[in-house]
Amino acid sequence: MPVKHDLYADLSVSKDDLAKRRGSDPRLNQLVAHYDEIDAEVLKAEAGSSLGVSDGQLLKLKGKRLETKDKIVSQLSHPQ
Repeated sequence: MPVKHDLYADLSVSKDDLAKRRGSDPRLNQLVAHYDEIDAEVLKAEAGSSLGVSDGQLLKLKGKRLETKDKIVSQLSHPQ
């Protein structure tokens, strides 16, 4: 059963704090929105709703999600 990743727990940040930071940082806002899109794709693929998604494609999606999360961590640490 697919389980949505808790981005807030992964980042050790509250939902309110991240919302405030997103409001003042367009790049962070873009990254979090992109993360949410990819996470939804992963969940859909894991649930079997996306017919024809291979294990390799699922791994690529998960890699993209992780890469995006790493960018979010970087942006939180060093806002541009």
